[in-house]
Amino acid sequence: MLVIGNRRQPPNERWNLIYDFLYIKIMDDPAPRELVWIGSSRRDLRNFPSTVRRTFGVALYAVQLGETPPDAKPLRGFGGASVLELIEDHDGNTYRAVYTVRLARKVYVLHAFQKKSTRGVATPKREIELIRGRLKRAEQLHSTVG
Repeated sequence: MLVIGNRRQPPNERWNLIYDFLYIKIMDDPAPRELVWIGSSRRDLRNFPSTVRRTFGVALYAVQLGETPPDAKPLRGFGGASVLELIEDHDGNTYRAVYTVRLARKVYVLHAFQKKSTRGVATPKREIELIRGRLKRAEQLHSTVG
């Protein structure tokens, strides 16, 4: 649920607010940043339930327009807010998408996965290592292609 002021917004009102915001933003700045998928992140995201795909899609589009989605959180261990994660719960499962805006003019989606661990909210170590490797790959791509 989206909270505006002290009032909680039902999911359908939340979507209306997000779409209205994006429409206004698009009219102000029609040139979004390029979205670059690293590794299997796009294929992995396509395997998520449609509501999760839609939520992440809208959030990533907001990032392309230069906004930070309200649900985005910095991923620990990456030095500040340069690597962020989106988290969405659906039918008792938790889905995550990790992206970076560290590299100018492009948004790199580093990883998308379903969190399977039942212990706590921490991102599993193997997922963190995969994200680190993909961040290095994104940095290499950015330095060669620009």
